Amino acid sequence: MKKLLEYNFPQDLKRMSLQDMELLSYEIRDFLISNISRTGGHLASNLGVVELSIALHRSFDTPKDKLIWDVGHQSYVHKILTGRAEAFPTLRKFGGMSGFPKVKESEHDHFDTGHSSTSISVAAGMAAARDLAKETYHIAAIIGDGALTGGLAYEALNNVGASKTNLIVILNDNGMSIAPNTGGVSRYLGKLRSSQKYTDLKKKIKQNVSEIPGIGKGVVTGMQHVRDSLKYAVLDGIMFEELGFKYFGPVDGHNISEMLQTLELAKEVEGPAFLHVITKKGKGYKSAEETPSKYHGTGPFDPTTGLQQSSGAASYSQVFGNKLTQLAKTNKKIVAISAAMIEGTGLTRFKEAYPRRTFDVGIAEAHGVTFAAGMASRGYRPVVAVYSTFLQRAYDQILEDVCLQELPVIFAIDRAGVVGADGETHHGIFDLSYLNHMPGMTILAPADKEELEQMLEYALTLSGPCAIRYPRGEAHDLGFHQPVSGSLLLREGADLEIWAAGNMLSAGFQVCERLKEKGIDAGLVNPRFVRPLDKKAIEASAARTKLLVTLEDNVVTGGFGESLAALLMESPVKVLNFGWPDQFIEHGSCGQLFEKYGLDPNSLTERICEYIEKQA
Repeated sequence: MKKLLEYNFPQDLKRMSLQDMELLSYEIRDFLISNISRTGGHLASNLGVVELSIALHRSFDTPKDKLIWDVGHQSYVHKILTGRAEAFPTLRKFGGMSGFPKVKESEHDHFDTGHSSTSISVAAGMAAARDLAKETYHIAAIIGDGALTGGLAYEALNNVGASKTNLIVILNDNGMSIAPNTGGVSRYLGKLRSSQKYTDLKKKIKQNVSEIPGIGKGVVTGMQHVRDSLKYAVLDGIMFEELGFKYFGPVDGHNISEMLQTLELAKEVEGPAFLHVITKKGKGYKSAEETPSKYHGTGPFDPTTGLQQSSGAASYSQVFGNKLTQLAKTNKKIVAISAAMIEGTGLTRFKEAYPRRTFDVGIAEAHGVTFAAGMASRGYRPVVAVYSTFLQRAYDQILEDVCLQELPVIFAIDRAGVVGADGETHHGIFDLSYLNHMPGMTILAPADKEELEQMLEYALTLSGPCAIRYPRGEAHDLGFHQPVSGSLLLREGADLEIWAAGNMLSAGFQVCERLKEKGIDAGLVNPRFVRPLDKKAIEASAARTKLLVTLEDNVVTGGFGESLAALLMESPVKVLNFGWPDQFIEHGSCGQLFEKYGLDPNSLTERICEYIEKQA
């Protein structure tokens, strides 16, 4: 048998025997563990879909047939089987291969995917386009890893079931998103997993009756009329068939032979088919099997021991979670809400201390925000802990259900700013812009861990909505501990003053020192409030100097800097805004991205000097 890098995939897969495909699954797992231990990435989810991915590429003919991967972090094996194994040393690195499906990367990737619950909608749209063009290729949406807890998936299922189009929905049911799934759908799928007696009974009856000479096939046809009675007698309803799908399963997602047989049956169905596949997240690597959430998205680790590299310092997520847990001891109205991100947002300790005051709504951010609004309307103080990039999915709910009604919901916005290797779909560089125009919203940007704690306390004193946005990674302590009451002037400047929001304050300190070396007297202000702006402090700053410079880890368009500039529109002082350009930012380390786009201290110093020279 060849080594993995010697194959010409996907062509060679079509000629492999079942035994060779099973051996291939072991080799792929070894390859994933070896490579991801060096680069970091999504390990547990990909270990769970090895056999499923092999069966899909054996059964379907991509790129003619379309495989649409939901929560695209499941697509590593798909990438290997479409000729990209050699690129794995560059996985999630600057200029290297993305950790998600990318249309620009391969003809086998048909849609860019980074957020969850979108695959069935995408596949339905592609199927409609195929049918209008009178084409006949297959389309399969592979959803799972918690994505079926998202409301968009059910809107799509409802639409596809009524459309009668030929489309296969494959549920990779591993009982997990990042953390274990919760809710009624999770319980329902658990019931289906244990319903093998129904599947076996149905197969046995059909087989035995078919063998009756002369009348067997006719009896089988007639028995379709009593199928539902049998189904409901053994199982409390099959939701997917009621929606209009032909249901297959549950199927062992680690049995290639069984998968291939079932996929061929699903391809022959007239109308939509739903294939329920049971897999184990982290399969084949003991550490990932035992703690799949720990190895969902991991940095580099020792593949022998499973130990992950860590600085040991507390992250902003942990600082937030610890402070919220502390505050909840005396404030019984505090509740925490997460969208399948209890561990990721630092709420593990809070959940352990207050399980009845912790609500995991699944991958359903829009529902989570309106759920929080409902609790706030009854006197509770809900804190919605969510990644910046995922909060985008709840824009309307923030505006209509929270801000319009002036409800005191706190949004703890984690992973704000660029986040590194996850790239375009995960950078949190838009939240200041999409929250900044919402009436009644207070937006706070802590510069260090102490300010994050203080701002959380402050937010609980407000009678309306408040967003606190903080970056990914290690929480710093810059050493100034002042109550949250407007902006904080750290040093005055005769030539210019820098207003550096949130985590950009550290860069602001360094820029001031570099400018001083060039003979430029630069002051520094920590704004703390992005909304409402500290008008008096801004006007005072404009009166002291000739130029105001704003720094933010957000797109310039609609962000903090533009708001400050608008406030000084009639002032003679000049305003220079620095932030991310009006485009999607690729993946790479944060340091590489800041340097490429001129937002590191050296580049910022040069850009400010160039501006001053041009003005002179």
